[in-house]
Amino acid sequence: MRDRRRRSREIREVVHAQPPHQATKRVLSLLMLVWLGAGLLAAHQRDHFTTPPVECGAWGTIALTVVAGPLNYLGVNPKVSDCQLPEPSQ
Repeated sequence: MRDRRRRSREIREVVHAQPPHQATKRVLSLLMLVWLGAGLLAAHQRDHFTTPPVECGAWGTIALTVVAGPLNYLGVNPKVSDCQLPEPSQ
């Protein structure tokens, strides 16, 4: 009877165990969310969201600030002054 219980417990542990790649995915996903959250916080602290951006450069500055994430707090201050968007085809 004991062997049967122990074997049953071992089977449940094997079934419920997560493969290492799933744990890695979760950690990387959490790291990415924290990174982008830090970028959003930095963009908010730099008042990028007080008025809606009108020009392409303003949109680019906000996007670069968010992607830079915690690097904003190490002195990175991304700015896009001019950007060229492609014209739509006729």
